[in-house]
Amino acid sequence: MSSVRRPLLTATAAGTLLGALWFVPSANATQEQPARTEPSVQATTQARVTTTSAEASTDDTRLADTGSFDTTPYVVGGTLFLTLGAGFVVYSVRRERLGF
Repeated sequence: MSSVRRPLLTATAAGTLLGALWFVPSANATQEQPARTEPSVQATTQARVTTTSAEASTDDTRLADTGSFDTTPYVVGGTLFLTLGAGFVVYSVRRERLGF
């Protein structure tokens, strides 16, 4: 590949990446439904915080039950991109040492 085309290829790749990131959804703090004023009937044992009787009168803190989500796609994708990046580094070092 000509050394003149490398900056153009790099700029194209960076522009493509930024264009793709433009469509990543953002986390907005707006509600689609009005907030509930009464507590939920379903309480989980993970969300409860045990306190002594003296603390119970002043601090009735409960944690939000957010649930869990499947992290498998993130782990697989991260591993794939890490392997791909390492492969590019090895390829680049190999080309440099062999004088291509």
